[in-house]
Amino acid sequence: MALTLPSLNGLRAFEAAARHLSFTRAANELLVTQTAISHQIRRLEEQLGISLFERRPRELRLTREAASYLPAVQAAFEELRQATARLQRPNRDALLTVSTTASLAAKWLVTRVAAFQDANPGIEVRITTSAHLVDFRREEIDMAVRYGRGHWPGLRARWLMAEDIFPVCSPALLRAAKPLRQPADLVHHTLLHTTASREDWQLWLTAAGLPTSIAARRGMSFDQSFMAVQAAVDGLGVALGRTRFVEADIAAGRLVVPFDVVLPADAGFYIVAPEETADTPKIALFHDWLIASVAPGAVAPPPDAPPVFR
Repeated sequence: MALTLPSLNGLRAFEAAARHLSFTRAANELLVTQTAISHQIRRLEEQLGISLFERRPRELRLTREAASYLPAVQAAFEELRQATARLQRPNRDALLTVSTTASLAAKWLVTRVAAFQDANPGIEVRITTSAHLVDFRREEIDMAVRYGRGHWPGLRARWLMAEDIFPVCSPALLRAAKPLRQPADLVHHTLLHTTASREDWQLWLTAAGLPTSIAARRGMSFDQSFMAVQAAVDGLGVALGRTRFVEADIAAGRLVVPFDVVLPADAGFYIVAPEETADTPKIALFHDWLIASVAPGAVAPPPDAPPVFR
């Protein structure tokens, strides 16, 4: 037998009253009377066959059942709100929202977006940054550029580019009193770390034949890679640069590469989008543009390699 859904008005009244723990404030929010809120919730309780609130003098509390029910009700209303916003948004096909990390956006993606929009004025690209893996079902994101090995269930991943990891510093640091001519000279300098990938310095030091204890010395740490790179530009120490994050600063002379020891990245950047929307024209067009903007020669890792995230 099909289950009858509860009253939408009753659910709205319940959600507002549960959020405020007040019938009066719920009534003010929904522009109805307190009596109307009370009646709607009473009818909802009758429909559900459970009590939703413990009504006490000057106090309103959720019952255990209501506290368990509330998150699902709030999630349903939020999903309705987002679906309605998407439905009513004008020129939906003309807006492309791309998610990536703040560092890749600042140091690599933004300049390419400007060129893309010059060539495709009918599409507006919106860049959003986050440190988490976006939920395409709940967030208004069309596509993302992710770092890993290309294995994300439910998403189509298209290889974009790889990168190497190597120390970079300001040219002024090479002329400082403390030497910086060989990797062992790093003991005299401040190492600039990125919080999410502190192990990169340990891996690079191992590749250079140096003790990883050098990385444990007091240095400076930053939440984002581009902040560590900027600190290196400012002469505050030596950072580990990833190819796409530092190539512009190296070309402009703001950074130099003091050593020739390079740590190859064990993964790469992928363009990802949900399987059901990956072939839409705006996503395919921007994907092809990004691929064309990457210098040739990058090779994707083997397709059966296990997933790695940074």
